[in-house]
Amino acid sequence: MKNGSVAMTLTVALVLALAVSLANGDESEKVIVKKVKGKKVCIKGWECPTWSKFCCNETISDYFQVYQFENFFSKRNTPVAHAVGFWDYQSFITATVKYQPLGFGTTGTKLDKMKEICAFLAHVGCKTSCGYGVATGGPLAWGLCYNHEMSPSQSYCDDSYKYTYPCTPGAEYYGRGAIPIYWNYNYGATGEALRADLLSHPEYIEQNATLAFEAAIWKWMTPVKKSQPSAHDAFVGNWKPTKNDTLSKRGPNFGTTMNILYGESVCGQGDIDAMNNIVSHYLYYLDLLGVGREQAGPNEELSCAEQKAFNPNTAPSAASS
Repeated sequence: MKNGSVAMTLTVALVLALAVSLANGDESEKVIVKKVKGKKVCIKGWECPTWSKFCCNETISDYFQVYQFENFFSKRNTPVAHAVGFWDYQSFITATVKYQPLGFGTTGTKLDKMKEICAFLAHVGCKTSCGYGVATGGPLAWGLCYNHEMSPSQSYCDDSYKYTYPCTPGAEYYGRGAIPIYWNYNYGATGEALRADLLSHPEYIEQNATLAFEAAIWKWMTPVKKSQPSAHDAFVGNWKPTKNDTLSKRGPNFGTTMNILYGESVCGQGDIDAMNNIVSHYLYYLDLLGVGREQAGPNEELSCAEQKAFNPNTAPSAASS
């Protein structure tokens, strides 16, 4: 319980800081600047509290606010949804605090930042959607309808990880979260990163929306392997593809984020629904945020239909929802 308590305490502290900042107005968003080895670094109020070059930029709440979150996920609290009252803007923006100083939503121009938030939330919206073709408001308005897998077919315990991430008796590692986590080893690795004992208590993810968003952002920001890019680095252009990447049709674009997060369950399979649904959410959110889908780039940058997977034949599919 200790690590879980630490995570919960930090979450409460950040929520209180957000409440104070809203009460105090712009004063709490004051940018403090210094130079380290000749380079400018900043902190910016509660939202970007670690010295970083990225905190000198606009932060996420400068361009993505409560009403826009509500527009993105407009049907999440309707009576037929399955996580009514769970997901909210405050939980999302609180979860970003650890990652904005690392460049999440704070890299590049304002347009670049807005596109990254739309890209990340496209994965979230698609993986938690209960929308369908004739759903009220359209199928893309139903993101954040779920916070866990509704009818798990198994407990997702892989005993081959018994020495590193052993399954806790009675725990079930079915899909939970904003980008659903499956399997004991994924809960274990995520829990280590977030200082929460998710291996013993995977249910924390469906009990705490901030923790659920943090887990998804951590996955977005973290490479599967050190020699490979994170989804963030591939999207914002920090990653430079090798010759092998180019031959495998992988580039610094939205399509590659699907390859990193889901591999061959989504990519390299042609124009399948599992891929097209994620792309459709991205375009929809770009329009809602006022960026416009024309800024998304050509189809070959949006798609991973012809990409070779970074890690072919990886065991469980994270693409299920």
